[in-house]
Amino acid sequence: MTKKRVDEARMLSKDEEYFQLIAKAIQVCATYKPKFGKGKKAGLTLGQFQQMYRADPFYNWVGLDSPLMYAAHKGAGGMTSIYRQLGIGCQWLFHQLLQDQLGLSSEQASWQYQVPVPGKQPRTLSLDGRITLGDIATVGAKARVEQWLQATYEKVLLTSELRPQIRGAVFEVRQGYKSKDSKRQNADISNASNAYANLYIPVLLLLSTQIDNDVAIRYSQARWLLLTGTVGDSSTESPTHSVAMCWGYDLAGFFEKNSARFRKELERVLTVLLRAK
Repeated sequence: MTKKRVDEARMLSKDEEYFQLIAKAIQVCATYKPKFGKGKKAGLTLGQFQQMYRADPFYNWVGLDSPLMYAAHKGAGGMTSIYRQLGIGCQWLFHQLLQDQLGLSSEQASWQYQVPVPGKQPRTLSLDGRITLGDIATVGAKARVEQWLQATYEKVLLTSELRPQIRGAVFEVRQGYKSKDSKRQNADISNASNAYANLYIPVLLLLSTQIDNDVAIRYSQARWLLLTGTVGDSSTESPTHSVAMCWGYDLAGFFEKNSARFRKELERVLTVLLRAK
C-alpha cells in the first residue's frame, strides 16, 4: 500500500474516532429524566412523577399528573442536556485533534492554573486546550501555528513589547454561548487575565454562531480571541478555518460529510426525549 493510501486510511479511522466522541456525548441525553426539584441523581420515572403529583391535591385536581406534562418536562430538560453534552463532545474532539494533528501529549494539550484563596488551599482551574510552541516537534506544524499566532496578535491588539514573549494559546471550547450568565462571564474574564499572565493568547472557540452580541463585545474587550462558527477564510474569526490552517485538518469537511449521521443520532435522542416513556 502506498504512503498516500496509508495516510488516507489513517484519516478515515481518525474521522470515525472523532465522530464517536461527539456521538457518545449526545447519546447520554437519551437517558435523561426530569428531577422535579427532588434532587435525585437519576431523575423520576413517569410512574414516580404521577405518584408524586397525584399525592398533591391541587396538581391532581387540575390534571398536572398527565403523561404529557411529564413529557414536556422531559423535553425541556433534555434540550438543555443536548446543548451541554454537545459542548462536552466538542471539547473532547478538540482536545483529541490537538494531540493527533500537532503531535502533543494529553498533558501538553491541557492547561490548568492555580489561584490563591485566602485561608485555604489554592484553587485549580482549567481550560479545554493548549498549544505551546515549544511542544510542537514538527517543523511544518510549528510554522503554521506561529503564522496563526501572528494574526491573532493583530486581532486582540497585543502590544509589540509582549508579542515576542507569547508561548502559544489556550482554548475554551463550546458548541455555542446561549446565555448571559454573568458569573460565567466573570470567570472567563479572569481566565483571560491568567492566560496573558502565563503568556498565552486566550481563545474562545465556538462551533456555532450562537453568541449574544453584548457578550461577544465584553469578551472581545477582555482580549479574548473569538472564533465563532463561520466557515469563511479568516483564521482569526472562523474556528474551522483556524483548525485547517494551524492543525492541517479540515474540520468543516468532517462535519459536512458526517452530517447525515449526526442528524440521525440527534433525531433518535430527540424521539426518546419527547415521549413520556
